[in-house]
Amino acid sequence: MNFKKPVVGIVCDVIKNGANGFHGAGEKYINAIAHGANAIPILIPAQIAGEDLESLDAFFDADFFQQLDGVFFPGSPSNVEPHHYSEEQSATPDSHDPQRDGSSLPLIKLAIEKGIPLLAACRGMQELNVAMGGELYQCLHQHEQFIEHRENKKADRNGQYQLAHEVSLTPNGLLSTILGQDSHQVNSLHGQGIKTLGQGLAVEAFAPDGLIEAISCIDENTFAVGVQWHPEWNFKQDKLSTALFKSFGEKVHQRFEQKHK
Repeated sequence: MNFKKPVVGIVCDVIKNGANGFHGAGEKYINAIAHGANAIPILIPAQIAGEDLESLDAFFDADFFQQLDGVFFPGSPSNVEPHHYSEEQSATPDSHDPQRDGSSLPLIKLAIEKGIPLLAACRGMQELNVAMGGELYQCLHQHEQFIEHRENKKADRNGQYQLAHEVSLTPNGLLSTILGQDSHQVNSLHGQGIKTLGQGLAVEAFAPDGLIEAISCIDENTFAVGVQWHPEWNFKQDKLSTALFKSFGEKVHQRFEQKHK
């Protein structure tokens, strides 16, 4: 297929409806890629070897994958299974999506290897950290040093996504550079977080309690950024979210243009 604009793949969740599994991604993520990054969003099914869909190796080597100009890893109600980063038993056994793990983790490694721009939010940032050898806290609220990072389940959607706390941006980091500030207010809708930082990653932001809130790849030739909050929410109104999707969009447009010279 010949596209007139860059194509960004969005990794899906497997959403159970009765006995059936459906592959999907939230509309807010699709809109942010389409309008914030000015790219064509395409959903990537969550698959692992041995499932009904073809194997990962065959899928990622296909012509379709070669046409991707960027990849986006969205948030999700599910958590990365801890056997990917720890010997601990799962503290949230009913909140896993092994098919998404089986797609996201190798796809992150492959995107970084191939130099494909990568943006990740919430669960996506945790996947980026795990894919690079880092560990996660399974339940932040069980550790006294952390503030409450989970949303109010009783609030409406706007209330859940309202600004929750400030983050301190790393001086001269990617986020502080594109924003032109050293701090910013963000929303917070997560129960897990980074425990140890993955290899080849740098911290881009901290929460007031010291929790890592944003990361990036230290390789200056690779755009791989993850944020713990949800930048897709009100991305047109929030200054940092607008700048983040714009920067990601610029990188995918550069890749697109290089491929079509």
